[in-house]
Amino acid sequence: MQTTTETSFNLKAYLSERRALVDAELERSITVTYPEILYESMRYSLLAGGKRLRPILCLASCELCGGTLEMAMPTACALEMCHTFSLIHDDLPAMDNDDYRRGRLTNHKVYGENIAILAGDALLAYAFEFLIGQTKKVPAHHLLQVVTKLSHTMSAAGLVGGQVADLQSEGLENIDIKTLDYIHTHKTGALLETSVLSGALLTGASDAVLQRLSVYAHHIGLAFQIVDDLLDITGTQEELGKTPGKDQKVQKVTYPSLWGIEESKRKSQELVHLAKAELASFGNRAQPLMAIADYIVARTQ
Repeated sequence: MQTTTETSFNLKAYLSERRALVDAELERSITVTYPEILYESMRYSLLAGGKRLRPILCLASCELCGGTLEMAMPTACALEMCHTFSLIHDDLPAMDNDDYRRGRLTNHKVYGENIAILAGDALLAYAFEFLIGQTKKVPAHHLLQVVTKLSHTMSAAGLVGGQVADLQSEGLENIDIKTLDYIHTHKTGALLETSVLSGALLTGASDAVLQRLSVYAHHIGLAFQIVDDLLDITGTQEELGKTPGKDQKVQKVTYPSLWGIEESKRKSQELVHLAKAELASFGNRAQPLMAIADYIVARTQ
């Protein structure tokens, strides 16, 4: 049962406001110069819309820990640049081979595979330049912690390793839950967790706070992927902005394929419950992160 405090928080307005702030900063972050096609390709995917969940999680955790939007915004934008890099490469013919992303043609369909690869590379590199160069009023050692965390997340020990394990699992029938958890903890969950932790790291949050946020982020990251798997089965292209049914087409093992649809829904709800429990001690300051956890299991795209 929801409390009065929970029901009084307007998540829709919060997400809309924060998304607008992030979009405006991303718009300013990259200008078109020579070679124009590269910068146009970078902007095409970076400014294509989307939920902006990762930057919003960063902003929310920073404010939870007493920080400001100003000190967290460069990191928030860098997270979205890293996420966009991963989407551009994920959509390539050598990876998931998708024609649509966020309701329009994927980057390589517009600019060609060669430019799409380079645009992804450029976004990943620029994310760190932007984060370091634009962050103000944050002690250098706190910023270094964020850079180290994000670097690890995007490495073979994080997102890239998860993507490789995912590719190698396609068409195999003996993938167990341990392997599936590894794939999604690294491919999807790692960047979501870093989004939450980076906002707190900027403020110099204590180890105890970071531990609670880490558990919260781990749970919502796994719930996010379970819901993604469910939406690939139940969603339409109009709702998702990308082609549904891709997992089944390439015989990819997913949570619904192991557990079934109803059990997958129950697991995602249980994970969100556990995530929210980690935030109980923060009181009203945790309202945005609490509401985002609920949003993750209720979303349709």
